[in-house]
Amino acid sequence: MKPKLSWEEHVEMGRALASLRDELTHRRVTLGNAYPLSGPESIPAKKVEMAVKAIDQARSELENALFREHPDAAQTSVYYPPSEKRVAFPGPKEE
Repeated sequence: MKPKLSWEEHVEMGRALASLRDELTHRRVTLGNAYPLSGPESIPAKKVEMAVKAIDQARSELENALFREHPDAAQTSVYYPPSEKRVAFPGPKEE
């Protein structure tokens, strides 16, 4: 049997996935504002949206695992942390 994530690993994973979701959502909006919402040029934004949905599904399943594996300490804020606990990605460099 494989080892499960420790409490600390769940916390780090939750922060990372929430941060990635925030960044991908931002990028999806940027693409939606720059390219058409239908046709071939919309494909990149749709793929990013699919990635956001995949992260949402992973977070939900991992939260279920967290509550099974660490029932005494589990909290929904592990996989859905407040914004101040998330990692901000650097923006584009200015020339």
